[in-house]
Amino acid sequence: MSDTLHRVRVGILGASGYAGAELIRLLARHPNADIALLTGNRRVGESIGDVFPHLAGLDLPRLSALSADALAGAGLDVVFCALPHGVTQDVAVEMMAAPGGDGGAVKIIDLSPDFRLADVDAYASAYGRAHGAPDLQREAVYGLTELARDEIRGARLIANPGCYPTVALLPLVPLVAAGQIDSKDIIIDAKSGVSGAGRALKERMLFAEVGEGINAYGIASHRHSPEIDQALSIAAGVSVTANFTPHLIPMNRGILATIYVRLAGGAAADDLRASLSQRYEGEAFVGVVAEGVSPATRHVRGSNRCLIGVFADRVKGRAIILAVLDNLVKGASGQAIQNMNLACQLPEGLGLDQIALFP
Repeated sequence: MSDTLHRVRVGILGASGYAGAELIRLLARHPNADIALLTGNRRVGESIGDVFPHLAGLDLPRLSALSADALAGAGLDVVFCALPHGVTQDVAVEMMAAPGGDGGAVKIIDLSPDFRLADVDAYASAYGRAHGAPDLQREAVYGLTELARDEIRGARLIANPGCYPTVALLPLVPLVAAGQIDSKDIIIDAKSGVSGAGRALKERMLFAEVGEGINAYGIASHRHSPEIDQALSIAAGVSVTANFTPHLIPMNRGILATIYVRLAGGAAADDLRASLSQRYEGEAFVGVVAEGVSPATRHVRGSNRCLIGVFADRVKGRAIILAVLDNLVKGASGQAIQNMNLACQLPEGLGLDQIALFP
């Protein structure tokens, strides 16, 4: 089927980071995507095999500096921005005005937080800088794929959700919208592998600093908090502030979120599981496990899957929701490719059929 579909010329900005490497790994086997541009300002002129030996042997362009000339000369249909916050805004206006490979506008899928928050003042508060493209922010679509397909199809600017918001919102948004849980009493305890901190050298990410231990960080101040609150508030129809605390686990990839909720509307834990099962029935990348099954990060490692489990709490009137995903795939690059497929009118699952790695 893919042989009869149109091809898409792709550029990856920030290809020398972990999210960039995952985009390359997945897109290299995408039947309708051609990688035409790779940028990485710290590794200009190097081959992707020099930067990531596991990608050696792929016939890809060498890493170039991020510039207007490089973008204009590549004839791109889609640009993935795997850049630090603030950088995408600085180049988005020019990219959106440029013609794409088919003469249409270039589509931007931003893996940074630059366009996730609809309120530009909230962005400035969370990230310590004024928003650089407020007019474009009004056009941006928040790309939590399973919950925003209609908006994503044909969108020009897609804000790919953060990894923590993805693992929290996939189970929570349908339940909040259905009134089955109390939106004012949500506790999200999430644990992530160290790749979520990026590839740049940081003392606190050295093996001796993170190995054989676990620690909380961003306590009551993590930048993904307003992103979570934004989506829950839309679902609830009232302002929601969730209690969210992330933790660092000494593993390479994966997120486990343990979410504590108060039941509402006469619902029981079984009702939550039934609602989520119905909402995600037939979904390729979101699954609800059977009663009594505890999803684990090893069940989704390397895949674009999110698994959700629901348990009755021993505290009457409460439930515990578990959700897992690979932070580099469904939490970043895999979901970005889902969004590319939708925005480019391609089958949503193209290039994403990897089965989880085990052990």
